[in-house]
Amino acid sequence: MGAVEQLAPTSGTAPTCAALGVARATLYRQRRRSRAAPAPTPGEPRSPRALGAGEKQVVLATLHSERFVDQSPAAVYARLLDEGTYLCSQRTMYRLLAQAGEVRERRDQLRHPVYAKPELLASRPNEVWSWDITKLLGPAKWTYFYLYVLLDIYSRYVVGWMVAHRESATLAKKLIAESLKKQAIQPGQLTVHADRGSSMTSKPVALLLADLGVTKTHSRPHLSDDNPFSEAQFKTLKYRPEFPDRFGSIEDSRAFSVGFFDWYNNEHYHSGLALLTPATVHYGETAAVIERRGAVLAAAYAAHPERFVRRAPQPAEPPTAVWINPPKPADGNRDLQ
Repeated sequence: MGAVEQLAPTSGTAPTCAALGVARATLYRQRRRSRAAPAPTPGEPRSPRALGAGEKQVVLATLHSERFVDQSPAAVYARLLDEGTYLCSQRTMYRLLAQAGEVRERRDQLRHPVYAKPELLASRPNEVWSWDITKLLGPAKWTYFYLYVLLDIYSRYVVGWMVAHRESATLAKKLIAESLKKQAIQPGQLTVHADRGSSMTSKPVALLLADLGVTKTHSRPHLSDDNPFSEAQFKTLKYRPEFPDRFGSIEDSRAFSVGFFDWYNNEHYHSGLALLTPATVHYGETAAVIERRGAVLAAAYAAHPERFVRRAPQPAEPPTAVWINPPKPADGNRDLQ
């Protein structure tokens, strides 16, 4: 390695290494090691400028003294200078306090809890509901109506909705209770998922669900992905061609909602349900509809088989399992739906 170091300045590092059969990475690694400062022995100062053990104790004792115990190192440093004393720099004071484990925020700081990611599976209707509230613009600026919607995530069927003048836990409790009764939900059957709005996390709603044997879960803060089905349903609502910029009154918004939710449940061919309507899936009519579609496709294939590539067409079927945040399997395969 010494020959390489002697020849490299005149012949170049790459040609010299190639001629002597030495890898350049080895040369560079050796150079870094030679440039590194030797590790200090125990008890030896790291630098000639470093404070000795006795001096460090004097600094810490000064910082711990009754007159300075509640002051910052910067204030202590300035006070000592005004009194004609220099012990060390501010940075050294902080370093010594840090080594003693005495540097921290004095005030109580808000600690955000770690929120678990909700992982909910629905394999049949009325197993998991998602609910949310969206604003509808009123007749004047800064006026709103509040649309509450309860959605079954398996069938995408809207099991309950309401338009109100305000967001209220009492109104939410009433809507949920009526929807549970209408769908004949039994204790232990249902999980209701929502975000962390004031109505969703309110005590009246929590007590109602607990009394009826309904499990409740919540999204993580500021993550709309944890409540995707309600968000998608609201997007469908607001992208309808007849959805107005503003509603003239709460009666107008309710009249619009009646028509929209009737269409959404009974006529909307949902892309996430193999182009079945939510009502078809929710009320167990899927098999009959798919059978009829299969008969139509079979007849089309029999009439013109040359128009179909490889095989006869088959009607699509909706997924048998619907997830909110499917877990990642150990082998990395994400085919969970």
